[in-house]
Amino acid sequence: MTTPTTTLELKPSAHPLSDTERERILANPGFGRYFTDNMVTVKWTEGRGWHDAELVPYAPLSLDPANMTLHYAQTIFEGLKAYRQVDGSVATFRPEENARRFQRSARRMAMPELPVETFVAAVDALIAQDRAWVPGVGEESLYIRPFMFATEVGVGVRPANEFLFMVIASPAGAYFAGGVKPVSVWLSEEYVRAAPGGTGEAKAGGNYAASLIAQAEATKHGCDQVVWLDATERRWIEEMGTNNLFFVYGDKLMTPELTGTLLAGITRDSVLSIAADLGYEVTEGRLTVDDWRTGNADGTLTEVFACGTAAVVTPVGTVHSARGGWTVADGRPGEVTMKVRKALLEVQSGAVPDAHGWRHTVA
Repeated sequence: MTTPTTTLELKPSAHPLSDTERERILANPGFGRYFTDNMVTVKWTEGRGWHDAELVPYAPLSLDPANMTLHYAQTIFEGLKAYRQVDGSVATFRPEENARRFQRSARRMAMPELPVETFVAAVDALIAQDRAWVPGVGEESLYIRPFMFATEVGVGVRPANEFLFMVIASPAGAYFAGGVKPVSVWLSEEYVRAAPGGTGEAKAGGNYAASLIAQAEATKHGCDQVVWLDATERRWIEEMGTNNLFFVYGDKLMTPELTGTLLAGITRDSVLSIAADLGYEVTEGRLTVDDWRTGNADGTLTEVFACGTAAVVTPVGTVHSARGGWTVADGRPGEVTMKVRKALLEVQSGAVPDAHGWRHTVA
C-alpha cells in the first residue's frame, strides 16, 4: 500500500453490516444504490495543507447553509473500480492515472492538488478495510468515488481556503446484466457540453449538472445516451454522455482527439493501447456528423463503440437527431468492439498477464 503524505488514521465502523445483509445487497447491487461501511476523509486548510486523514464509518455530513460549494460549485470527483482477481485478490486499474487527472481537475477549478500517493493510499485503505464488499462474480466490481469540495463558509466569489477530500465506495453489478446491448444515441445540436477555454477537461460537478438537460432530451426521444458536438460549429463529434467514442473502419480505429473540451478518459487511453496490441491501426483525429452518416451509408464505417469506467466498452447501435437517424452497420455489437471489450476486461480481472503494469494490487 502506498504511504500518504499525511498519516491516515484508521477508525473503522464498530458496527459493520452483517454478512447476511451484505450478501443480500451483493446479489443485486445495481449501481450507486448501496455504500460500504466506511469512508475516508482528508482536510486541507490554507497555510496548513493536508491534514487529519481518517478512515471513519460511512455517515452523513453536516454543512453550513453558506458552505461555498453550495453556491459556487467548487467540487470535483473521480471514478475507478476495484476488481476481484481470478486468484482471489483485489486490484484497482491504473489508480495513479485517476490521481493525476484529479490533480488536473483541481488545478482548473482553483482547488488544492492532492498528492498522487495520498490519493492512492486513501483508495487502498478503504478497499482493504471494506474488502468483503468487493463482488466476486463476472463483471461485477466495487466502484470507488473519490471527490473533493470546498468547506469554507461564506458567500464571497473567490476560491475557498478550506476543502475536504473524501473517498466512498459502492458495489456495482454488471452493466449489461443480460448480455451486451448496443445503445441508441441522440445527437445534441442545441446544447453543448464544453467550450474552448472552459472546464471540459475537468471532472467538475458543474459539467455534469449542465449536461442533464441534454440527457433528458435524449430520453424524450427514446435514446439511451446523448452525443456531444463541438461548441463552435456544432458538427464535430466529441463524446457520448460520460464516455469517449471510437469509430471502427475495418481493422482501423479512430477516436476524437483531445482538444481541451474532451475528458481525457483513462479507459480511452487503455483502449488505444489494447487495440494496438490486438493488431489494429489506431489513430486520434476529428470526425463530423456528416462523416459518421456517410461512412455508415457507404459501409466504410463498420462499428462504433463508447468506453468509460462504468460500462467499460459499449457498442452504439442507432443514431437519432432532429434531421433523421440511422443504424450503425446491422445494429448489433461488432466483432472489433467485442474483442477490445474482452481483452480489457481480462486485464482488469487478472485473467491474463498485465503487460502494461496497469493492475494495482490492494489486498
